Amino acid sequence: MAYPAPGGGSCWRRRARVVLLLGLVLLLPACAGLSNSQRVRAQAVAVEAQSTESTCETSGHCATASPLRRLASEAFASSTPDAPRHYAILLDRGDNALLARLDLLRSATTSIDVQTYIFDEDDAGLLFLQELLAAARRGVRVRLLIDQLAAMRNVDTLAAMAAAHVNLEVRLYNAVMDKGRLSYPEYVIAAACCWNDLNQRMHTKLLLVDGAVGISGGRNYQNDYYDWGENYNFRDRDVLVAGPAARVMRTDFELFWNDHRSAPVAQLDDVGRRLLDRGAPPLPVPVYDRPERVEAMRALAADPAVVQERVARRAFRVGEVRYLSDTPEKHSGLVGAGTSRSLRELIESARDEVLLQTPYLVLSPAAQDMFRQMHERPDAPRIVVSTNSLAATDAFIVYALSHKYKRRYLREFGFHIYEYKPFPKDAPIDVGGEGGAVAGADAPPAAGVTRDDLARVGTAGADAADEVHRDLRQRYDRRSVVGRAQYQRALSREYRALRFASQSANAPVPLEREGPRVGLHAKSLVIDGRIGVVGTHNFDPRGDHYNTEAAVVIEDEAFARALGDSIRRDIAPANSWTIARRDKPPVFSGLDYSLGKTFEYLPVFDLWPWRYATSYEFVPGPACPHPLPQDDPGFRACYQPVGDFPEVDLGLKGLTTRIFTAFGAGLAPIL
Repeated sequence: MAYPAPGGGSCWRRRARVVLLLGLVLLLPACAGLSNSQRVRAQAVAVEAQSTESTCETSGHCATASPLRRLASEAFASSTPDAPRHYAILLDRGDNALLARLDLLRSATTSIDVQTYIFDEDDAGLLFLQELLAAARRGVRVRLLIDQLAAMRNVDTLAAMAAAHVNLEVRLYNAVMDKGRLSYPEYVIAAACCWNDLNQRMHTKLLLVDGAVGISGGRNYQNDYYDWGENYNFRDRDVLVAGPAARVMRTDFELFWNDHRSAPVAQLDDVGRRLLDRGAPPLPVPVYDRPERVEAMRALAADPAVVQERVARRAFRVGEVRYLSDTPEKHSGLVGAGTSRSLRELIESARDEVLLQTPYLVLSPAAQDMFRQMHERPDAPRIVVSTNSLAATDAFIVYALSHKYKRRYLREFGFHIYEYKPFPKDAPIDVGGEGGAVAGADAPPAAGVTRDDLARVGTAGADAADEVHRDLRQRYDRRSVVGRAQYQRALSREYRALRFASQSANAPVPLEREGPRVGLHAKSLVIDGRIGVVGTHNFDPRGDHYNTEAAVVIEDEAFARALGDSIRRDIAPANSWTIARRDKPPVFSGLDYSLGKTFEYLPVFDLWPWRYATSYEFVPGPACPHPLPQDDPGFRACYQPVGDFPEVDLGLKGLTTRIFTAFGAGLAPIL
């Protein structure tokens, strides 16, 4: 038997003690929370500092006339208990979605309730916060509920919000470790001790005004959701609902607001400590990155004619509206995923077609079983899926997992898959966020350059044009973009529990050409051209098991047709690639398929390099006047393969994508 050298054991023990001590050093700050009496004192400090300023003494709290608020009055007036009437508006464009929100905030007479997953301190977030404060100063009761992991950037901001005004209340949902903000060591500790709790997030998004008008859908409060991002913007969608369904929304909001997981910000350890040690900080005057853009949006929201033309006139008069929502009890394990179950029931009811749009195509086992059974029906409905490409997505790890299952989606589920391009040519996106662009033919160029840029190129000589292009490359440098702070704030939005992973793990892949890219974020569903659904659910395992989700369901052919047209625009060849089976190899095609299928079912070591499917680009011509589905006999004559990851400058990111495809299947439940 070999014995350790003299002193070796004591040396090992000393090292172990050092490691243990370092661990305790990390733990102590995280565990040194406020006592109950200190929380009460911190709340008192905030309340004492709250402003009582009032800018209005009238009964209506100086609310401005709003064509959107007027829709609610008309809906309630024409409704009966047995026959509710509503107005519904699809908010496809980011600028119009922000315009509608500002108009509604200014129209509020009694209450504003906001429930959101992300609230950032950028131009869009600060503008919205200032409008909330303005409403509070008018005398409107304002309640703001934010998920903890994505609430503001600074503890000082949270402390200032707690003390800003007597009519403004702010709470954070599921404040892990009783903090407003988690440091990296605290996150590591939370992940080690409380992984399930860390992942239980409030993904529900709702803006509710006077219990009469509500907006729900994919958008959070951050530049990238309103076409204000410099390097990345979301193709997203909300729905505005005016009428009796808003009362259901208010009841649901109350459940979250009064739940024990929703903590007043002043009583959280770090925010409360800030209040006790240095008093309540003033809410700083916002400094906008682009103040002219903010002022332009404010001016647009002040003009009822603009709101009428750009938003209100697009309203559909519909009957019943269902608001589906997971309650906080989902996180207690007392009830199941009600929204997920209801959405699956809707999909299963389809007879002809399911039109599904989701940014992250990672299906739960229950959803996979459902689609497999639907495909086995003698009269199986057509399943059309709009989702992100690797070049467009903001969560490449999730894409890597969906890439693993392309064969299953196409062959076993019968999916028709279209993957969104990073530079769509025809999308309702106001790239650059000027707020006045028109969709369609007059929309800004898809690569993200402005009309002024095009004018400079068009009127310059050859040398000057080269100089303009060099300037554009500096402004939109794909190689450095992932290191910019503004870009990093756009990353890992849906999978916020992974936000402390390495920068390279979270960052979208670099592309072969420069320009601010667009990524799909809309979560929508159309059943048989008669039922339209807009919500927050990504139709993924997180939505089934961890996140609370919401969805607006409207059974109305005109509304469903408009929603379907919007999704079909996204899957048009100008905006998406088609996913289809790749050409069979000239030899051993059966062996290739069998091996690929076998590796796909392996939880790890899925190393087979030749995937079943790839991306195709439509090539129009005399013999190919119109796009074709991937199962049409003439498909291959009209489409050319463009590789598994078109537009992507692969490098190490391609290798990492393959690694997650091979070894990441175990992450699917949390992704």
